[in-house]
Amino acid sequence: MDRDKILKQLLNSSETLIMPDAFDPISAKIIEYAGFSAVQCSGYSYAISKGYKHEDDIDLKTNLDITKSIVDTVNIPVMADGEDGYGEGENFKNTIKEFINTGVSGINIEDQVHNMECKKLRIIDELDMLNKIKDANSIKFDLGKNDFIINARTDALLSLSNRKEAQKLAIDRANKYLEAGADLCFVAYVKTLDEVKLLSREINGPISIAAGLQYNIQEFSINDCIELGIARVSLPTVMILNSIESMVKKLKEIKSTGNFNEIIKDINLLYNSNLLEEILNGKNKSLLQ
Repeated sequence: MDRDKILKQLLNSSETLIMPDAFDPISAKIIEYAGFSAVQCSGYSYAISKGYKHEDDIDLKTNLDITKSIVDTVNIPVMADGEDGYGEGENFKNTIKEFINTGVSGINIEDQVHNMECKKLRIIDELDMLNKIKDANSIKFDLGKNDFIINARTDALLSLSNRKEAQKLAIDRANKYLEAGADLCFVAYVKTLDEVKLLSREINGPISIAAGLQYNIQEFSINDCIELGIARVSLPTVMILNSIESMVKKLKEIKSTGNFNEIIKDINLLYNSNLLEEILNGKNKSLLQ
């Protein structure tokens, strides 16, 4: 089956879609091997994997290249991190076309301003974002990609100092983005379970929540989101941060002991169980048959 159709069916089902974020081909393969049904790409994780300090340092070409390498290495649907679309007007339209050409089955488009001089987050005018959603839909239909997913992200929760007002703005924007034709709305920076409940209650359509982040990992779980019927839960930093933590720990052990006693069990398990071979060979191919 076409991967676009698979992703659309997963998001339209009654089950919450859990999407860990990949930062390169092997992390995507591990996600697939672990039994997840789809992969989310992460510009933030891309930046960390490249040794960059800021997500804005990932330019469009780099984003496209990494995203395509991920799409080409797995058999499950992949959603791109399109950031803010890398421009306006024709530049934005070309960005959507280029991401579709990588073979992704969906894309996140943000309403925050990238490449800004100051550190304060700012969101674009509502009308500008609505036009981006309409343009993205127009392009996907023109290209015959009717099942391609447009995930409109709002960063409204961090755009105002008053959290209550920011919640109202996020809800209002989410509803308008869905009315404009977005298939899904990702409300970024959700901190508490009460906020998840509020958004679930007040937004009239499928929403996505990011979980497992430093500011919310102790506030709500994936199971909480499942119980509330959240359409999609992304895990933006789990793969990259756990990879870094593991590498640092293992190298410190080697440096301090001068031997491999602490890691030999893990290394042997990886090879003797054929785990590495299984990961590299891929999994869940039946989804495409």
